[in-house]
Amino acid sequence: MVLRPGDAAETSVAWKLAMENKSTPTALILSRQNITDLPATTGNRYQDALQSAKGGYIVKETTGTPDIIFVANGSEVATLVAAAQILEQEHKINARVVSVPSSGLFLNLPVAERVAILPAGIPRFGLTVGLPSTLLSVVGSEATIFGLDHFGYSAPAELLDEKFGFTPSNVVAETLKQLGA
Repeated sequence: MVLRPGDAAETSVAWKLAMENKSTPTALILSRQNITDLPATTGNRYQDALQSAKGGYIVKETTGTPDIIFVANGSEVATLVAAAQILEQEHKINARVVSVPSSGLFLNLPVAERVAILPAGIPRFGLTVGLPSTLLSVVGSEATIFGLDHFGYSAPAELLDEKFGFTPSNVVAETLKQLGA
């Protein structure tokens, strides 16, 4: 079981899942940089993060049908939340944000549960500081996946995020291109 949590609450849940997992090895993939806590939809961020046990869940919902669905795990989820806020405030584009700390657990969900989180017919945008293929099984081949195809750069995280486009403003620009807006 591979778990890449998006904030402190998801990390607590990932640790809980790792301790309860007796059937396979578990890998916790954690970030070294400071990560912004994700929004609490119920008023209790830990309660929300318990949905990580499904592998993926909606972190930020929008009013009505989303125009786009953002998908990520780890530190990239907070970047998507910030980009969604910009899109909604400045461009009137509704974005749902989905955190998928474990694509393996998510893909084991019944189809109806996955479709409730990632309904068909809505454009998807995946963000990963890894290879884009790591999100392909979750977002599908029709999605745009922004990721890296190289490795080995060393600098402060903020500098690398800016250099390689892992910023809310770049996600907004990529989304506007994807939607033709």
